Amino acid sequence: MSAQKKKAFQIEAFKHRVVVDPKYAEKTWKILEHAIHEIYNHNASGLSFEELYRNAYNMVLHKFGEKLYSGLVTTMTSHLKEISNSIEAAQGGLFLDELNRKWAEHNKALQMIRDILMYMDRTFIPNTHKTPVHELGLNLWRDVIIHSHAIQSRLQAILLENVRRERSGEVIDRGLMRSITKMLMDLGPSVYQDDFEKHFLEVSADFYRLESQEFIESCDCGEYLKKAERRLNEEIERVSHYLDTRSEVKITNVVETEMIESHMHRLVQMENSGLINMIVDEKYEDLGRMYCLFRRVSNGLVLIRDVMTSYIRDTGKQLLTDPERLKDPVDFVQHLLDLKDKYDKIITSAFRNDKTFQNALNSSFEYFINLNSRSPEFISLFVDDKLRKGLRGVTEEDVELLLDKVMMLFRYLQEKDVFEKYYKQHLAKRLLSGKSVSDDAERSLIVKLKTECGYQFTSKLEGMFTDMKTSQDTMQGFHASHGSDIGDGPMLSVQVLTTGSWPTQPITTCNLPAEILGICEKFRNYYLGTHTGRRLSWQTNMGTADLKATFGKGQKHELNVSTYQMCVLMLFNDADRLSYKEIEQVTEIPTFDLKRCLQSLACVKGKNVLWKEPMSKDIVDTDTFLFNDKYTSKFFKVKIGTVAAQRESEPENQETRQRVEEDRKPQIEAAIVRIMKARRVLDHNNIVAEVTKQLQSRFLPNPVVIKKRIESLIEREFLERDKGDRKLYRYLA
Repeated sequence: MSAQKKKAFQIEAFKHRVVVDPKYAEKTWKILEHAIHEIYNHNASGLSFEELYRNAYNMVLHKFGEKLYSGLVTTMTSHLKEISNSIEAAQGGLFLDELNRKWAEHNKALQMIRDILMYMDRTFIPNTHKTPVHELGLNLWRDVIIHSHAIQSRLQAILLENVRRERSGEVIDRGLMRSITKMLMDLGPSVYQDDFEKHFLEVSADFYRLESQEFIESCDCGEYLKKAERRLNEEIERVSHYLDTRSEVKITNVVETEMIESHMHRLVQMENSGLINMIVDEKYEDLGRMYCLFRRVSNGLVLIRDVMTSYIRDTGKQLLTDPERLKDPVDFVQHLLDLKDKYDKIITSAFRNDKTFQNALNSSFEYFINLNSRSPEFISLFVDDKLRKGLRGVTEEDVELLLDKVMMLFRYLQEKDVFEKYYKQHLAKRLLSGKSVSDDAERSLIVKLKTECGYQFTSKLEGMFTDMKTSQDTMQGFHASHGSDIGDGPMLSVQVLTTGSWPTQPITTCNLPAEILGICEKFRNYYLGTHTGRRLSWQTNMGTADLKATFGKGQKHELNVSTYQMCVLMLFNDADRLSYKEIEQVTEIPTFDLKRCLQSLACVKGKNVLWKEPMSKDIVDTDTFLFNDKYTSKFFKVKIGTVAAQRESEPENQETRQRVEEDRKPQIEAAIVRIMKARRVLDHNNIVAEVTKQLQSRFLPNPVVIKKRIESLIEREFLERDKGDRKLYRYLA
């Protein structure tokens, strides 16, 4: 077979010219024109749509599409002009009804006409780039009806009047409004926007500008915000009922601008009802409303946050400069916690837990807490008070909650090492006096501190607990080996403290009674016999004793006293009267401690087991003391003069500060060496920045101190200055 190329299949045009009646087009158009008239006159039931479709089809087929299209435009325009006159003639409230009815009829007619002219719509119109029938009908309605001067201005005025009436509380026909605005939207976005929305927004802006001015003059802040919120919700509801959904953003923006943004400074600062008053009076609902409304406008939340921050800082400053508040550290810290709880609740319930507000609150607290150099001491005293007596009968959950609150204040402290210093002192007193209400709470707080600051921060605190446990084991061993030797003599309980773990205490001299010295010596021999290479020194200023005392008429009491008080009272076994000088000479207790000790024994009502001559509150060198044979108490056990931790006096505070500054020096030097070892060469400003960054979790080092430590390291040849640039340092390996 030979491969032949297949010819493409073609349909040739019909060569024979069909002769058409010259009046065919005119006759056919008349039929169609009559049908359009009948449709508009509601007489379409008698029409044969099949025949009409065939006529329109043939006209297009015979190249009379242009005549058909232009005839349609002319006929529809003519009918729409009649409709326009009918709508214009409608009076008052009937205008919208008439317009809506005619619009519905026009759409129905347009549907029938489009069905008849479907062939033209699908072939002639795309080929000639003319407007499709349905779109043509809408355009003609827009141009002839809606853009008729008489109808356009009247329609706009009635729509805006209806909105005004509804804003004034009147009931309008929302269904009719919906139909009319939908008609404008169907005619094209630009029709809805140009013929209604643009004017609606302008009128609304004027309305809310005037109304907000009236409200701001006559309402307090809370009432104004309620009205603004109600207006905003009304506009959102209005959009959902009969406006284009895209209008919501625009109209709410108008309300926000005129009712909130234009007046937000005045609202926040409003006398007797503004933001500050809402915070003071804890008006959570009003604060929540203000937050929700102000977040809608530019810089609204920034304004609330700035005013709130300024207020918190001012009130914090006042608290820290109030001498009455500072008299009681526990009350002072409790007030801080109450303040924090109050603002936390506002942020959680009113400000939707906004992180920017939480950060601002934290920043404010950190700012004013560190204005008071005694804040670390006060927080430690607060913890001491709670762990001594304040947690009795409190559930475990509440204890954890309180400790978490304390940790929150601790995080605000810049001088965490100062807190550590005081906390260690107070913890030591609690442990040694056995006054802590809960070991679990003590350990829980140390775990929290360890998590926050690392092992180094709490290692010595943990060492204190270890010593207490080891001491128990040591005493069990001592009593097991020397129990028979002790007999009826004094019972001894010793806590052996590792020097580095506990707060540094001065070694004080005190002559213990002979009865006590014997058993103390036995313990010393036992301890040094079981532990080689150790040295014991008695801290008599930190001990306590239980004494059995017999007063007049054989009345017996058990007195819980300090070691110093015990030494004084034991002297009265052999003497009825002793002068201050005699007591001082025999006991060798330091003067300051001896006077405090005698004061608690002779000058405190209900605890005065000694008489003082002459009787006065202060102890002087010429005083004489007698055993108070007539002492009585309703309690068998009487506790005398063990004073809980109190705030330091100014000299004591200065001394503690000095010790803290000394402790910081090696830490700063260690940080400098670490940095220089890694960087080898670094300029002064960068060293200061790096050291501050490394140490800020414990304290904020002073740049002047950093400079002095650098000088010290240069002297000791850890660093050297660059010969060319004096501000540049080099590490010496």
